[in-house]
Amino acid sequence: MAHPSTTARQPRTPPREPRPGSRTATPRSSPGTRVRRQPAVSPWLFAAPGLLVVAVFILYPFVSTVLNSFTDRRTLIPGEFVGLANFRELLHDEMFWTGLRNSTLYVLGVVPALVLLPLLLALLVQKNIPGIAFFRSAFYTPVVASIVVVGLIWVWLLDERGLVNSLLEAVGVGRIGFLSDQWLLLLSAMAVTVWKGLGYYMIIYLAALADVPRELHEAAAVDGAGAVRRFLTVTVPAVRSTMVLVGALSSVAAFKVFSEVYLMAGPDGGPAGEDTTLVMLVQRTGTGLTGRVGYASALSVVVFAVTVALMLLVLRADRKEEA
Repeated sequence: MAHPSTTARQPRTPPREPRPGSRTATPRSSPGTRVRRQPAVSPWLFAAPGLLVVAVFILYPFVSTVLNSFTDRRTLIPGEFVGLANFRELLHDEMFWTGLRNSTLYVLGVVPALVLLPLLLALLVQKNIPGIAFFRSAFYTPVVASIVVVGLIWVWLLDERGLVNSLLEAVGVGRIGFLSDQWLLLLSAMAVTVWKGLGYYMIIYLAALADVPRELHEAAAVDGAGAVRRFLTVTVPAVRSTMVLVGALSSVAAFKVFSEVYLMAGPDGGPAGEDTTLVMLVQRTGTGLTGRVGYASALSVVVFAVTVALMLLVLRADRKEEA
């Protein structure tokens, strides 16, 4: 018998690759590694709770409001189909035009401040200096506070016998009717909205500023650009998309304002109802045992249409600027 070391070993032949078009036998999986095929309804079971919430609390109320806008429904009376009668009545309702004017003025007064001031605030608190965390928390505190609490605090401050008027009287200026004058009341409500929203939009800008390369500021500083020029030529172009987002969010929120004006002007909307907004008019018209649900639904449809139009205008302006 020959020694094992002297026997010739046969080289292993590599497995042949299957020819194109030839059928190859697929290995059968063992019973332990068999994969069960999930039914097609399984993903929908996971999404069902969220879809149910959206359908019950968003989709159904929206469809119901649109349908009620074409009826004369009241709180305890189903009502009948009246077509566009509610929308025609809007055109002759003085309170509707008053609410539309105040809501539009609210957008024009609040949105520019909420686009620019939080950006400047974010630039101030962006620097890592000792104690800056305290100021970040302080600026964000009004955001987490209840709007009812915030509104009552500002009512106490701006009342005829409040702290602000007491200080003005002490320095010889005299008392000012912040909550009794039509325009001063609206401006005071705008100030509350801006004060409460500064911290929220500041956080959005801080996230955007973190992505701005530091090299751009350094290059601009080497070229001799000052702080204002660096802000206009480096910071603003870098966060322009965020400014558009803030403008869209703040414009929709400002047009649908309710709590600030309601708390400071009262349910009647200030003197002779001159500070009533559209959402306040919806609440006043559609609530109570004799509430005109159909007419209030028509008002709600108008508010929805205007808010969608505002968002589309902001997005279109952004696309024009990019082009």
